[in-house]
Amino acid sequence: MADFETRMENLLKKTADNNTWRQRECVNLIPSESTASLLVKLCEISDPMGRYAEHRTLKGKEVYFYQGTDFIREVEDELRKELQVYFGCTNIELRPISGQMANEIVYKAMVKFINREKGARLSRRLRAVINNDLNKGGHLSAQPMGSLFNFVEENPETGKENVFNIPVLKDNPYKADVKKLGELVASVKPELIIFGKSMFLHPEPVKYVADLVKNMPGRPIIMFDMAHVLGLYGAFQEPFQEGADVVTGSTHKTFFGPQRGVVAGNMGEGTGLEKLWIEIKGRAMPGSTSNHHLGTLLGLLLASYEMNRFKKEYQEQVIKNARAFARALQDKGIVVEGGESDGFTDTHQVLIRVRQYGTGEEIARRLEDNNIITNYQALPDDESFIGSSGIRMGTQEMTRFGMKEADFEKLAEYIADCVKFNKQVKAEVKKFREKFLAMQYCLPPEKVFPLATAVLASILPGDWYTGKFAENLASLVK
Repeated sequence: MADFETRMENLLKKTADNNTWRQRECVNLIPSESTASLLVKLCEISDPMGRYAEHRTLKGKEVYFYQGTDFIREVEDELRKELQVYFGCTNIELRPISGQMANEIVYKAMVKFINREKGARLSRRLRAVINNDLNKGGHLSAQPMGSLFNFVEENPETGKENVFNIPVLKDNPYKADVKKLGELVASVKPELIIFGKSMFLHPEPVKYVADLVKNMPGRPIIMFDMAHVLGLYGAFQEPFQEGADVVTGSTHKTFFGPQRGVVAGNMGEGTGLEKLWIEIKGRAMPGSTSNHHLGTLLGLLLASYEMNRFKKEYQEQVIKNARAFARALQDKGIVVEGGESDGFTDTHQVLIRVRQYGTGEEIARRLEDNNIITNYQALPDDESFIGSSGIRMGTQEMTRFGMKEADFEKLAEYIADCVKFNKQVKAEVKKFREKFLAMQYCLPPEKVFPLATAVLASILPGDWYTGKFAENLASLVK
């Protein structure tokens, strides 16, 4: 028993220490991460966290296979409505528990869809797919070595999948070469075109391709993996308004939510894609999920309330901060990717080239040792992620903690000193972070506290609860 208690205490102490370090002492710049609000976190650990709510459409009716799920049914209905408003679309599939799963659901559905006239037996895979090259920012989940594995036909002459990469501009490899892309589409006649990246600086040519293929017999499905920019929908790009058929993404990067995934579609009546949406729902459940993590589902609904309320001001500040950050780093002598004439970035991401000071791995570790959390990144001219030349950063999390353009300019000084001169700036960074501890773009603390204490009290075991719980918690916080 003593050993059990000691291990528990050690783990919880380390957990608290890590919380303090990441939430109060570090500047968090990884572009694929964020911190959810306190109320979202409390939703995540509420009763639905341990429950099931499997359901599927049978004979035109949504059938739930567990009792006690009326509340979850309400949550799902409300969340679909919130996300339909956010995306301006007709279809929402909520059950993926990651962005990568959301992508795989679409790939599975596509294979079912193209074989829909051939009965139940799947006779072939996707004939050809166009995506972004992994080394030029494409996401792993859109690669044959990732989630696209086994869903694309192979070329018998090469032994490789018929996956073709979007051509990029020579003077800015972070932008598509639309002329060559048009030629590629005409040449390979893909059944699926996947836009979206993990190294994401500039808009994708969705409208150009949608206009190009709209009258093409058996036109390709246009998919946009917005994992990194889901929270910037509208301010950065509006794929559905530009002609995309389906949008996937993670809900925890630039979006305010917990770690989940989503599939959104414009496949309503009259689009000719109604059966594809049926396949997407079927591949979500029973095809990919059983328990779809109801705690984070509840948290996502609250996060969607926050996002729909604060969307415009948050998105504008994230992008303004990224551009100011990039300019300040360039002015400090750090090479910033993305093209100066293009403003370096149109998203939350900022990419810097650090090869002259060390590998990306070495510089990322140096920054971490100084409480600046980033991740190393292979740039388009690198052979692989091993010995990479770049560092990838995002402004979304620290924007939510109140940083503005001038603050990112100050942060650029610390980064330049650390990267160029190996200066120890840990103490300065810890002091700097003290100014940014209160989360923005959500309810203010005076409104959060009574709601949070009520939820937390309801979670506690019955023999722990007293009527003075809120009072005792308030004194503890003070």
